[in-house]
Amino acid sequence: MLGIMEGSHAVAEAVKRCRPQVIAAYPITPQTHIVEALADMTANGAIDCDYITVESEFAALSACLGASATGSRTYSATTSQGLALMYEVCFNVAGMRLPVVMTIANRAMSAPLSIWNDQQDSISLRDAGWLQLYAEDNQEASDLHYIAYRVAEDSSVCLPVMVCFDGFILSHTYEPVDIPTQEEVDRYLPAFAPRERLDAKDPVSFGMYATPEYYLEFRYEIDKALKDSLAVYEKAGKEFAAIFGRDYSAPVEGYRLEDAETVIVAMGSICGTVKDSIDEMRADGKKVGLLRIRCFRPFPTGAVKAGLSGAKRVAVLDKNISLGSKGAVAIEVRDALYASGVPVLDYVIGLGGRDVRKRDIRKVVEMAEKGEGDCFYGLRTEVLR
Repeated sequence: MLGIMEGSHAVAEAVKRCRPQVIAAYPITPQTHIVEALADMTANGAIDCDYITVESEFAALSACLGASATGSRTYSATTSQGLALMYEVCFNVAGMRLPVVMTIANRAMSAPLSIWNDQQDSISLRDAGWLQLYAEDNQEASDLHYIAYRVAEDSSVCLPVMVCFDGFILSHTYEPVDIPTQEEVDRYLPAFAPRERLDAKDPVSFGMYATPEYYLEFRYEIDKALKDSLAVYEKAGKEFAAIFGRDYSAPVEGYRLEDAETVIVAMGSICGTVKDSIDEMRADGKKVGLLRIRCFRPFPTGAVKAGLSGAKRVAVLDKNISLGSKGAVAIEVRDALYASGVPVLDYVIGLGGRDVRKRDIRKVVEMAEKGEGDCFYGLRTEVLR
């Protein structure tokens, strides 16, 4: 089914076809349209699931945790302060190895209050044990949910997944989106068969007390499963491409990298603007390319190194800031390239929804060519105290 639809509704249609058995979510801008649509679908009988009305985001993810532990396919969605309220439960879900899938409509964190887009919310939970996938457009945001369930529920992974897409920029934008039929999705995504679940007839424990003699090994196993999930993700992406013709199997995506001297690294919807700017700069003779990171956790170090192997310099566009250090993506890219000698320059950009235009991308490239970077790009010094 090909149609023009809002990004949030495209995500809701994808979630519907994933056949969740339990949905628990609390409305918060700009995520609300997703769960509104799913609530309507549930009320109208379009989804055979339990939609749990909760009093907070903490309660929403707690309900998903309990439902997943009993063997149900579960779903939630949130953003910004709502995700922050889930902080404790996010660690619990990953620690209990529960394959919950959650959409993050990326939004800036308070204070000051902002309802506009950056990626600070999900980036702040990059260490919680969840896979993190970042979409460039609404087709990808929709499709990544099918892949997310396939990977999360794989018996060798059993970890939760965040599917992240930019709030308002994508969530409230209308684009052409191809939604598969239910039969096609069923062929790709089988019914959930939990490796373990809570059952009074066969008792097991989830998230039990761990003494110092055991805790380290639990964290090691989560870390190993997360790193090993990259191969599972790539396989699931290839199988998705074989059925639907859209290939998301690569954890990174290159654009005009063949002879690029300056390579921009970015995640999310900003990459569309970067591609347009690169085409214009190429016409002017500048050798510029893009490496888009689709999978931020687990971080695809090998793919990043390979994609940047021909670069003379790297300019990272970070729509987040690890306060007191630098943007989180730049930290990872520098770690990946530490032995190469290639300079990695960081540009914290677009925070709180500030527009990033093609002329800004061109300016970043000019700064990188001069070796200028590691800055808040576009800082309005006249408003500083």
